Amino acid sequence: MREEKPTFGRRLNPLQRFLFFLAGTISLGLAILGIPLPLLPTTPFLLLSAYCYARSSERFYYWLLNHRYFGEHISNYRDHGGTTARVKAVAIAMLWVTISISAIFAVSQMWVRLLLLAIAIGVTIHISSLKTLPKRQGPSRKPGKPV
Repeated sequence: MREEKPTFGRRLNPLQRFLFFLAGTISLGLAILGIPLPLLPTTPFLLLSAYCYARSSERFYYWLLNHRYFGEHISNYRDHGGTTARVKAVAIAMLWVTISISAIFAVSQMWVRLLLLAIAIGVTIHISSLKTLPKRQGPSRKPGKPV
């Protein structure tokens, strides 16, 4: 998969840059909300944030790629199309815990419970189908600015 070098808005007018920056910031907020909420997917929103920041702000793009918590996940998914077994296990466990709590305590209609079950099964299949990457040994790679 060929990766394009970020343009950081050099070919965009100021309004377009602002809109990409705004979209990146909103998607980052949704990604952060998606950590505890099972129906908001974190990784796609992080990838969208990286895409938008790559077209609007060099500073925020590299901040996101070098972020303590998000950077490695973005790099793994973007560069290798997968994630580690630990991340998969935690994601699936959190998904089932939160879906179960929602289905038992927050929902009374059976059809909504069945819908939640179907969503949980679908997301579990998707996460399980991602390529499993080996655990990093030693310090993790920091993307940094290209030389």
